[in-house]
Amino acid sequence: MKEYSQYLEKVKGFLADNDAKLIAHYYVDESIQRIAEDTGGIVSDSLEMARFGNKQKESKLIVAGVKFMGETAKILNPDKKIFVLDSEATCSLDESCNHDEFLMFCKKYPDREVVVYANTSAEVKAIADWVVTSSIAVSVIEYLTSQGKKIIWAPDKYLGQYIVDRTGADMLLWDGACIVHEEYKALELKKLISKYDCDVLVHPESPRSVINLADVVGSTTKLIEASIVSNKKYIVVATESGIIYQMKKRSPDKIFLEAPTAGEGASCESCGKCPWMKLNKLDNLLEIFDNKQNEIHLSNDVIKKAQKSIQRMVNFKNKEFNNKKVS
Repeated sequence: MKEYSQYLEKVKGFLADNDAKLIAHYYVDESIQRIAEDTGGIVSDSLEMARFGNKQKESKLIVAGVKFMGETAKILNPDKKIFVLDSEATCSLDESCNHDEFLMFCKKYPDREVVVYANTSAEVKAIADWVVTSSIAVSVIEYLTSQGKKIIWAPDKYLGQYIVDRTGADMLLWDGACIVHEEYKALELKKLISKYDCDVLVHPESPRSVINLADVVGSTTKLIEASIVSNKKYIVVATESGIIYQMKKRSPDKIFLEAPTAGEGASCESCGKCPWMKLNKLDNLLEIFDNKQNEIHLSNDVIKKAQKSIQRMVNFKNKEFNNKKVS
């Protein structure tokens, strides 16, 4: 404890000296989450990370997460300097949706509204009509469908299929997937459920067969909330394992089990760990400004275009356009 206290004071001094604040995603290592919380930062989903940063007086934001999160923070905070803990930390969904290829795809269907998931590059967000997070994806598509819109959806095909199942929307789905959530296995999950009186919490980036076994399906924030209100001792979690730190902190008497990603003969029972999230290391924090590759740079044109699609999401989430026409 004394060692942590000394390190915490060192980090606080470093952040103060550099006019910086640390913001972290639920999926990074718990040591980084703890430091972010204890230094006045935030641990949250990608949108709340960016929105939180916008409210801070500091001129620099350090993002512990993956590249698209740093880009989203830059788009919503263009006057601040945005840094990522590791410049190599990307996302399989982001990587699966190349800007040029996606733009060509969209041009084939000019009559469709383009809706992209937050897990995309700034350049892809710049050609979208809407950006959504998993927490509001269904609601946004319901709204657009009520307006008679047909949809192009990218990049996560599993989340896209979940939305279609919930809304009946006319959606063309881009063929992308999260390498973590795609690996959850329904057969092995059934076996785990049979052993415990449990609640099963599943992120909608997972295959339909896994979603169908869930007690709760939702965003990272929704799954944390569900873990708090559950009256079960055992909670099975089908999303990146970093989130369990937040769940344990709020419900220390409950037992959290990682959903299985493999069956007999596999090297691990659950490999629900994002390799890029795990690139974020606390050791890199105090040297972050020494590496020029860690700063996020976006053109003014991309920022301006992406701001429009992201602002629609923010307005929707804030219910600011109820009874209004979305601009």
